[in-house]
Amino acid sequence: MRVYGRRKVLALAAGVLAAATACTGNAPPPTSKAPATPSASPSPTAPAVAITQAEAAQEFFKITVTDDRLRVKSPLQGRLAMAVDQTMGGQTELTKAAFLSTGNAPLRHKWGTPTLFVPRWAPNEPAPWFSAVATRDGSPALLTFAKSDGWRLSSVALLLPGQQLPEFQRDADGYVTALASDDKSITISPQFMGPVHASVAETGSAGVTAGLVAAGPYTTDVAEQIASLREKAKNDGFSYDSIFSPDSFPVYALRTKDGGALIQYSLSRTTSTTTKTAEDDYIPVPESARWAISTPVLRRTLRLIETHQYASVVPSLKAPAPAAVIAHDGALTRASGQ
Repeated sequence: MRVYGRRKVLALAAGVLAAATACTGNAPPPTSKAPATPSASPSPTAPAVAITQAEAAQEFFKITVTDDRLRVKSPLQGRLAMAVDQTMGGQTELTKAAFLSTGNAPLRHKWGTPTLFVPRWAPNEPAPWFSAVATRDGSPALLTFAKSDGWRLSSVALLLPGQQLPEFQRDADGYVTALASDDKSITISPQFMGPVHASVAETGSAGVTAGLVAAGPYTTDVAEQIASLREKAKNDGFSYDSIFSPDSFPVYALRTKDGGALIQYSLSRTTSTTTKTAEDDYIPVPESARWAISTPVLRRTLRLIETHQYASVVPSLKAPAPAAVIAHDGALTRASGQ
């Protein structure tokens, strides 16, 4: 079923590319902007790579334009399945919810020309990926695309107000440097960024991870919100808890020019509310979950699952400081209860 669905997506993407080329006088899709200050002249005989910067631009264009076509409400059968087949990681859950919560008429996005951050992967790299920054509906967004049997969109996070991307380490040909998941040259290894963030979002300044991630609306403020809602629920005769988890979401890290890293990762947030007293103490279902739960109240339990995608700047061990969340996007992706 997945192979068949993938073929339909590829066929649609081919049509999109052909139509776009015809409309632009055979012009190629947008390419990345050149680095502002290249460190050296390009090497005359660059070695082969798993994906070139020009190919990455093609993939960005193909996937974002195909996604836009699939978001147009139409009688085309299987639009949701085809849209999901273009994704992986946290984007899969977010794409499903975008369609299901809107009656298969999700918000369409307008993308700007990307600036690409492509690691120099060896030709035999089994799981290459690359990132890009481009405006989405006028706001800068950081995207990451990864390859399994085909290229898919894995992560999208919008830059927070006042934030900007750090400069990345580039080689003479403009390729950036990817970090291994267990890299120990930065204050938080990529594989631990999600769990550390989850701990700070749950326990705030009181937990063992306090100080590892900077305070803010997606870390310590969330912990304060959870503590406040837990106390209110207790006074109202309910039990309440909200837990963050990195699950098995992929993690991507790029070396910054100062020796630190930009790490992209996803977390799920599961919030549970349960009645503790008489059965007439109903649990109200929030408006944001009515697409998944038809009744306005529930008698016993309410379970809400959100998917969040982040990008954080993590300093080098040579200049230790708290990691800082600079980009985020997320939404309610599942809801259930009884």
